[in-house]
Amino acid sequence: MPKKFAFTICSINYLAQARVLSNSLKKTNPDYDFVIGLCDKIEGSGVDISKLEGLNLLEVHNIGIEAFDEMCDRYDITELNTAVKPFYINYFFKEYVDIHSVIYFDPDIEIFEPLTGIEEGLASHNIVLTPHFYTPIFDEKSRTEQQMFVNGIYNLGFLAVSRSAETQKFLDWWMYKLRKECYMDIQNGMFVDQLYCNMVPLYYEGVKIDKYPGYNIAYWNLHERQFTLSGGKYLVNGQPLVFFHYSGINFTDPDNISRWQDRFDLNNRPELRPLYENYRKQIADAENAYLKTIRCFYLKPVPVLPKKSLLKRALTSVTYRIYNFFEKLPV
Repeated sequence: MPKKFAFTICSINYLAQARVLSNSLKKTNPDYDFVIGLCDKIEGSGVDISKLEGLNLLEVHNIGIEAFDEMCDRYDITELNTAVKPFYINYFFKEYVDIHSVIYFDPDIEIFEPLTGIEEGLASHNIVLTPHFYTPIFDEKSRTEQQMFVNGIYNLGFLAVSRSAETQKFLDWWMYKLRKECYMDIQNGMFVDQLYCNMVPLYYEGVKIDKYPGYNIAYWNLHERQFTLSGGKYLVNGQPLVFFHYSGINFTDPDNISRWQDRFDLNNRPELRPLYENYRKQIADAENAYLKTIRCFYLKPVPVLPKKSLLKRALTSVTYRIYNFFEKLPV
């Protein structure tokens, strides 16, 4: 019988989130193998190894990415963490011959139910994607539909693929693009790994766009997802909550849902408060205060800008003052 397999990717400073994800998967889906793809190096990091106990870590330099050093030079740490995603999936399919499918979750996700529906989708499809949302927004709060266009139709905090020739075509193309074009460069049509997947349903066969309301819930789709409690479990639009994505959570603000938006907080969505309070406690218990202080091996140093000479500072100041004076004239 094929193994059930899932993974995430993060650096050491995000391992508290990855541990909570891992624990939630084990609790609800104990038949799954789970790997944390570590976009970091443990050796030389100074991390207390006891804090990593129980985590199944696979460091990115060990999966054989061709010209990986060039990718490290090319990308910042966020770009690099997303760029290696298809390379990990490709590695798992090649190294683990007994897995039929691979499911990816962002580390800031918590799982609440068995992944039966996703497994059923993979049984008849090559690729499963979830859209950010699928109903219109009728307000002007952030984030608007226009603001979300730059992020892509689908959220790549979740992706499921089955082993097939078509999936391999997809991975080959995605690896080709992300090797050199995984920038956070919205003006030039790039939003790391995510925007490319707008094209996946057009390029490849057997793609399921899964609109089940209990998947990949986050700030971007709360306008269309209504929560109720039944028997101690959350229902979303009447269906069981399977996994929640705490994207952009601010751990210092107890009322915050996500720092990336201003549409919802826990005052106007009070039914979510127990969910968020429990997640914040789990993250604290998973040593987040310590782990977030560990500097990533692949994090680029902050450039030190050269100081301006006294003459340059004076000229800059004079130029600004003249420009500002003319700007204020009533002409």
